[in-house]
Amino acid sequence: MARLLSTLLGLSAAAALAAEPVTLKLGSLAPRESPWGQVLRAWVKAVKERTQGGVVIEVFWNGSQGDEAAQLSKLKTGQLDGAVVTGVGLSLFDPTVNVLQVPGLYQSWAQLDAVRSALAPRFEANFDTLGLVLVGWGDVGLDRWMSKGFALASPEDFKGKRPWVWREDALLPAVYQAATVVPVATGVPEVLPELSTGNVNALSISALGAEQLQWASRLDHVSSAIVAPNIGGMVLTKARLEALPKEHRAIVLETGRLTCQALTTRIRTEDEKAFERLKARMTVVTPTPAQAAQWKELYAEARARLAKGALPAALLQEVETLLK
Repeated sequence: MARLLSTLLGLSAAAALAAEPVTLKLGSLAPRESPWGQVLRAWVKAVKERTQGGVVIEVFWNGSQGDEAAQLSKLKTGQLDGAVVTGVGLSLFDPTVNVLQVPGLYQSWAQLDAVRSALAPRFEANFDTLGLVLVGWGDVGLDRWMSKGFALASPEDFKGKRPWVWREDALLPAVYQAATVVPVATGVPEVLPELSTGNVNALSISALGAEQLQWASRLDHVSSAIVAPNIGGMVLTKARLEALPKEHRAIVLETGRLTCQALTTRIRTEDEKAFERLKARMTVVTPTPAQAAQWKELYAEARARLAKGALPAALLQEVETLLK
């Protein structure tokens, strides 16, 4: 009897432990009340409800876990179980993802979708080898040149200016090198103070991104021309996912993919609306055909530089072929 009681008590303890909810910790630069935050919070609620409280997702907003480089380092050490990041963050694990946002290559979402669909299995396999699951994609918007106090109508307008570049960005430095201008390299949290002091007076960002990060209030010119799509995605660690019960793992992945699809649709619409708002309060810069040709030449030179190191030349050629 004593042995039976001991066994039953052990089973009860094991059941109690099994009933304990599992918390998945995710980092993000997005503000909690932003469009990204609204969609992600709906996902958090859905996972909790569908797993009956078995899985709880905790999102750390506003870069409270550090910039994307810091967040991805925490994925490696187990301090975070996932992250919702931009293309810059994704490229810190798989640099070839950068081919989806090469300046001057894409002029529409349809072009991005075609290339991303063709290459997605390759990217997913790359992340898998790194112990990560690329749950889905989520866009940030269409990047455009914005500036303070002057128009960036042609590459010549960079002369004497102080454009910003994200410290981990592997793409725009090639553009600035081709334009013979030295950018100000910082992390995302430092941009607003730099804009406020005038140490930065030009940058490439989506309209929605500029609004949500409060950068738009420090800028007064926006280009109608598209620099590149600004992409993102959701990653989760394989180890943490595999530790979940099979049914819970399936729910997290299924709802995560749906969330990424919702993000793509929502953000593209919101970015278009944000651009209309910026056009109403900023000076809109529309390059002339001659100036557009200068930008095209600049971007071509930047791609030639990227093909020598940052991106495989064959991959760039493959994408250019897909876009024809």
